[in-house]
Amino acid sequence: MAAYVKSKLIAARESLTPALRTSAFLSRGVLTPEEFVAAGDELVFRCPTWCWEGGSGEVKERGHLPPDKQYLVTRNVPCSMRVESMETAIIGETEVGVEGGKDDWLMSHVDANPDPSDDAMVDDGGIDDEFDILDADGAILDAAAICGKEGEGAPSETARQSPSDVAAPKVEEDEYADMADFEEEDVGADDAVAVVGTASPSAGNSGEGNIVKVRSYDISITYDKYYQTPRVWLFGYDEDRKILTPEQMFQDVMSDYVKRTVTIESHPHIAGPHISIHPCQHGNVMKNIVGNLSKGGTVPDVESYIFIFLKFVSSIIPTINYDFTMQVTASTSRNK
Repeated sequence: MAAYVKSKLIAARESLTPALRTSAFLSRGVLTPEEFVAAGDELVFRCPTWCWEGGSGEVKERGHLPPDKQYLVTRNVPCSMRVESMETAIIGETEVGVEGGKDDWLMSHVDANPDPSDDAMVDDGGIDDEFDILDADGAILDAAAICGKEGEGAPSETARQSPSDVAAPKVEEDEYADMADFEEEDVGADDAVAVVGTASPSAGNSGEGNIVKVRSYDISITYDKYYQTPRVWLFGYDEDRKILTPEQMFQDVMSDYVKRTVTIESHPHIAGPHISIHPCQHGNVMKNIVGNLSKGGTVPDVESYIFIFLKFVSSIIPTINYDFTMQVTASTSRNK
């Protein structure tokens, strides 16, 4: 009941707010309704999994947007793992400055290049102490001889080999090179067959044994006239296409944001409980990202706004694999 009343109040506040008419994309990180439509058109053009939808539900149509472009949506987006399963990964956080210096935004990400000096990443014993070196027949070789260490005066195995024998390891190296090619092809085949997730126990022998079922989400983007930014909404299904409860959907959100930045809200066009990323800081975060892009020599245009926005949102819902294929690379640190 409280969520319903809150949604009604928010809708009333938004309806009383006049639409932004002057572009403030670079100066404030916000969009006019026309710029939102232009950015949405670019997303739909570049990523066909996204499409425009007209008004429906309690709010049939919002006059500041075209009747057939009320919100963007992509459906059946796979989510193959829960966020809590990422706890074993190396999680980093980048502070995104917010104007005024209060309530800075933390963008979470998996650190692809961990610090090698980290005690958790370094084993004093070394790799050689943990792995035996095997020959082609599976026999354990002398590590000291392989590494060229001095023995007890006996000539090394390589020294006793004839020139024709010495050439043999070259053939073995070629075999490993071929193996790498084979492994790459095999990985591609696996990706085409299934998505990592929970297999259906009822697959049986019907030919569906290799099909893996995962959670999925419908993701929509509306324009928030009050905050003058896009707003993301998510509606989830389990592996058997049953609707997820709010608590289950929260399992796919970084814990720092659950019930704070990400809450349960009523979608303006679609029935059912949605989790929504509150847009109160979107403008400030986007202003800093756009500012850093500009300082790096790349001044983004309005059409790229939603791609940058979705890149930023992916730090909040990192296991939901929606499409935003335009390359976006930018620092999110505070502008000085």
